Amino acid sequence: MSADLYFSTLVLVCGTVVALGLMRVFLRVLELKHERRTPIAVDELQQRLQRIEQAVESTAIEVERISEANRFMAKLLADRKGAVQFISQPEPVITPH
Repeated sequence: MSADLYFSTLVLVCGTVVALGLMRVFLRVLELKHERRTPIAVDELQQRLQRIEQAVESTAIEVERISEANRFMAKLLADRKGAVQFISQPEPVITPH
């Protein structure tokens, strides 16, 4: 096999591989552009936002209920007449050893 034929074959094979790779990259870029251009369904987006809004509102209501219960318990504890006297711990005694 002559050197010219060998070199021509090598260039042809490498060129084909590079061309196919570039074609795949170009097709992928076109696919990505097409995917970005497809509009999001407005109705679907509105429904999703409505579900998020309902979840936030229900969470706020639950937090308000918890805080109201906390205030109520704090008021009950503060208004107790016969509050439990906490036993104070005796002071530690240092013994010589």
